[in-house]
Amino acid sequence: NPASGVVVFSGQGNDLVAYEAEPPFASQTVITNATDDPGGRDINGQICFDPDDPRRFVAGEDTDQGGAGAPGWGIFELSGDQVGDFAATQVAKLVPTYQSATDNAENFGCGFLPDGRIVTTDIGNQAAGEGNGQLIVWFPPFGFGDNSYCKVDVGLATGQAILVTEQVVLVAQARAPGVFSYDIDAMPASADAAGGCDTVDDTGAPLSTAVTPEPFIVPTDTNGIVAPSGLAAGPDGTIFVSSVINGVIGAFGPDGTHVGVVVRPPDGETLGAEPFTSGTPLGLGVDSAGTLYYADIAVVVDENGVGPGSGLGTVRRLLPGSGEPEIIDDGLRFPDGIGVYEPSAP
Repeated sequence: NPASGVVVFSGQGNDLVAYEAEPPFASQTVITNATDDPGGRDINGQICFDPDDPRRFVAGEDTDQGGAGAPGWGIFELSGDQVGDFAATQVAKLVPTYQSATDNAENFGCGFLPDGRIVTTDIGNQAAGEGNGQLIVWFPPFGFGDNSYCKVDVGLATGQAILVTEQVVLVAQARAPGVFSYDIDAMPASADAAGGCDTVDDTGAPLSTAVTPEPFIVPTDTNGIVAPSGLAAGPDGTIFVSSVINGVIGAFGPDGTHVGVVVRPPDGETLGAEPFTSGTPLGLGVDSAGTLYYADIAVVVDENGVGPGSGLGTVRRLLPGSGEPEIIDDGLRFPDGIGVYEPSAP
């Protein structure tokens, strides 16, 4: 069973919803989207809790995108002690320049480095065109003004989730395809040459050429990771990777060695007007007891093409040693991110 006190956060329909991790999975909308609440915020993408301060989290925030707002990442402080009395206050917003893309700029991944720096990924061209998503390192202190940052990579092919380990930053790229590693020790320490940020990109923003991505997990027929999307690590170091389009979650050792497949569609199922029975996992999270949580964005194939089906998404959990994912909530609009809040974690 989940560790005591676990709360699962999920971004869905631009809301941020919190769930108790045990049945009957009581829930609360912690942040309401700006369309339904003029004082609200539009939340999406990966949800990352600060390992050193579990009440602090980062999530994609693109309120009024296309209007006065800009896609970026909000930093929030969580108050309250249980589902039903949580509140979240935004204390900063990180907004970079973006590479020119055929799609709207889309924020997605996030993570905390051990010293308080924050890393983010944006998607870039989503389905076609050159890879031009970005991996960015942000330097504290953070606020609502011009935050200091340095870009580390401006060529991500559909940049997705981030996982920070002790030695590397892992980034999933759905179209590269693969999971790539970036040496933490090589990451810039500030947004100038003295800190390892030695040039600028086409937008004039600071860029480092000192960090080289290395292949970490390469898709194969065996591991089933066709389009790496979500990343999470278990308490034993197991790395979980989701592949949305074929409904797979794979398990890998700390060195990237394939261990097994923990979620896959039932034999004989094909993607059609209805999603896979086991879903199409995107965002991932794991608690300290090893329970795996995932956001199923419910990709379907219909007359409109391939994409998420509105009102078909789910949030699920998979207990350690269990072969059957359990539905926490269903009927959701575009759930894409998972965050695990665990104040009692060791």
